[in-house]
Amino acid sequence: MEPTENPDQLTISPETAFYIIVKAREFDEQVPPTDPDSGSNPSDDREVDVLEESPDDAVEQELDAALGALNIDEQLDLMALTWLGRGDFTTFAQARQEADDMRDKHIAIYLKGTPKLGDYLEEGLAQLGHSLEDFEKNRL
Repeated sequence: MEPTENPDQLTISPETAFYIIVKAREFDEQVPPTDPDSGSNPSDDREVDVLEESPDDAVEQELDAALGALNIDEQLDLMALTWLGRGDFTTFAQARQEADDMRDKHIAIYLKGTPKLGDYLEEGLAQLGHSLEDFEKNRL
């Protein structure tokens, strides 16, 4: 996809955004526990327990830590990228301006509660010319 905007407008690094995409997708894939006290060997139950939510959920903790480590401008960028990727706005500049109006809200909670957050962020970054595939190729 051709970049439609100047990617230098981002205050969050694409690498950080891609990390959050991965964590958001892991978080979205979780399901409520089906047998909280199964006590079974993971190989016996086809490793499905790893997809179940738990009180000491490392995936949620990692996503919370990643979102909490961002400054306000980086959080606002993520919100704008989410809206851009979801199709709520046609340009990053419009989405970012709207996100600025939400500066005092609980952005990390809003983002974590957004279904398909990883997909929307990836699409928003793609519209700015950043590819998760290219990022992963450079890391392997």
